[in-house]
Amino acid sequence: MTKTKPEKIQETLKTPIPEEEKLFTSLRASSWHEFHGQEQVKKSLRIAIDAATKRKEAIEHILLYGPPGLGKTTMAHIIGREMGVNVRVTSGPAIERAGDLASILTNLEPRDILFIDEIHRLNKVVEETIYPAMEDYALDIVIGKGPSARTLRLDLPPFTIVGATTRIGLLSSPMRDRFGVVSRLSFYNPSELEVIIDQAAKKLQIEVSERARSELAKRSRGTPRIALRLLKRVRDVAQVEGDGTITEEILGKSLVMLDVDSAGLDDSDRRLLLTIIDKFGGGPVGIETIAAALSEDIGTVEEVLEPYLMQLGFLKRTSRGRLVTEQAFKHLNKPLPKNLQKELF
Repeated sequence: MTKTKPEKIQETLKTPIPEEEKLFTSLRASSWHEFHGQEQVKKSLRIAIDAATKRKEAIEHILLYGPPGLGKTTMAHIIGREMGVNVRVTSGPAIERAGDLASILTNLEPRDILFIDEIHRLNKVVEETIYPAMEDYALDIVIGKGPSARTLRLDLPPFTIVGATTRIGLLSSPMRDRFGVVSRLSFYNPSELEVIIDQAAKKLQIEVSERARSELAKRSRGTPRIALRLLKRVRDVAQVEGDGTITEEILGKSLVMLDVDSAGLDDSDRRLLLTIIDKFGGGPVGIETIAAALSEDIGTVEEVLEPYLMQLGFLKRTSRGRLVTEQAFKHLNKPLPKNLQKELF
């Protein structure tokens, strides 16, 4: 068995890591054995890793996409550990100029991984600079200006870009086509989240009853990041108002305090649905109008709020706009307007 060198994770983000993110990092799975869910994606990646390892080559460039909080960053770190290489971490907005990209790429070692979060937010100049780097392992740098300008080609060691995005539609076709492995991460089912919660509870050295664990999994919106965030909040309540054990009673009290209902909806979700119901008769209504009424960014509505509501069947996208469904009306104890019955049925 070959000995892998320690993983070196280098952060190039310009803002400090929030305390919440440090918690998720400490609870993050460190191997495929610890990573539960996303079985098809894991199978595809493990085959690609094994093949590249046997050939002693860098693994193909990988694009991971899907809603936030599903494990894209965790997968990038596991790929690095499985390959026995370093992982360099950055994000699309952090790479402002082609020179920033050149600085990162020229410091990579053979077969290293560059993880770019929010890769859809790379600016056009940087994106065009990265094309030859991904295809030919070479970087073309323009030196000087005007008639005296010349192009310098820098050879790069074979490396892998692992890109993560919540909005694959915003990636240009040339960028998407340069990824050899493209995988979509989907929401987790409650049984998978139960395993993740149980694993995290052991790392935090807290006890969670079986019924509390099951209920917490159901209210975590199919998202491990939310499950871990809620677990931390419930742990605080259990330690302050109980004996440290998370029981069903403690969980219920905590979720009421956090304003998370039986379907896992929080105040932001209900505000979106109620805005469409109360101000626009349940829809259909355009996304721009919804965002303006909520005083939210359109990207936030599309990336954060809508995916889970659509998975639950509480919201529909139609050619005429967003439409609140009958299930959502029942959940919110609102009467279904007669004009919507023709739209929904």
